[in-house]
Amino acid sequence: MGAALEIQGLEVRYGDTVALTDVNLNLPAGSSLAVIGPNGSGKSTLLNAIAGITPIAAGSIHYGGSAPALVLQSTEVDRSLPITVHDTVGLGRYASRSLLGRFGSADRAEVADALQRLDIDDLATQQLHELSGGQRQRVLVAQGLAQQSNLLMLDEPVTGLDVTSRGLILDVISDELAAGHSVIVTTHDLDDARICDQVLLVDKHAIAVGTPDEVLTEDHLIHAFGGRFIRVGDRLILDDPHHHHQH
Repeated sequence: MGAALEIQGLEVRYGDTVALTDVNLNLPAGSSLAVIGPNGSGKSTLLNAIAGITPIAAGSIHYGGSAPALVLQSTEVDRSLPITVHDTVGLGRYASRSLLGRFGSADRAEVADALQRLDIDDLATQQLHELSGGQRQRVLVAQGLAQQSNLLMLDEPVTGLDVTSRGLILDVISDELAAGHSVIVTTHDLDDARICDQVLLVDKHAIAVGTPDEVLTEDHLIHAFGGRFIRVGDRLILDDPHHHHQH
C-alpha cells in the first residue's frame, strides 16, 4: 500500500522561534494518525504545515494524492456574517476550482452527501451563527468531506462536543478509513489516540512516533506532559486544566 503522507526532517519556525522540529513520519494510505501533546506543543502547527498554510523552514512534505482537507476547531461566528450551512459546506468544493467557477451537478451531489453524513441536511438553510457549537463543528467536518480528499486532517474534532456530534464525527472518521482514505487527528484524549494506527507525540519536537503501544508509554507521556498525569490503578489520567475530561 502506498503512502498517503511522507514527512522528512520537518521544521517550522515563526521568526527565530522554533515551533516544531525533527518530525519524520510515513502514513500509509487507508490508515490513521493521532497527534498528541500539551497545549502549544506544535500539533496545529503540524497540520497547517501539511496543508500548506504555514511555510516550512526545513525538511519536506509529500502526499500521495490530492491536497489534504483541513478541518479546524469550531469557534464563535460573527452574527453579521450572512452565510448558510449549505454555502459553508459548499466552500469545500472550491479547493479544486476557481472561486468564480460554476457549481455543477457533481458539486451539488458532494455537498448533499456531506450534509447527510453529518446529519445536518435539515439545517442547510440556517445561518451558521445560529447553530450550537457541536452543529458548527459538524458543518466544518462536512466542508472537509466535500473536498473529496484522500487525506482528511481534523484539529481536535470532538473536544467538548455533545454526545451526538461526537458520535457522528467519529463515525465519519471510521467511514473514511473504510473507504481507503487516511485521517490525521490532533487530540488530548489518550483513549482516542489509542484507537489510531499510529501516534505522533510532540512537544515542540517529535518525541516518539509509532504504534499506540510504542508511543503512549509512561516515560514518553511524562516527557511530554511533565507532572500533569495522575495514576489511577494501571491507568494514566491527564490532569490538564485546559481539558477537563478523563482520558
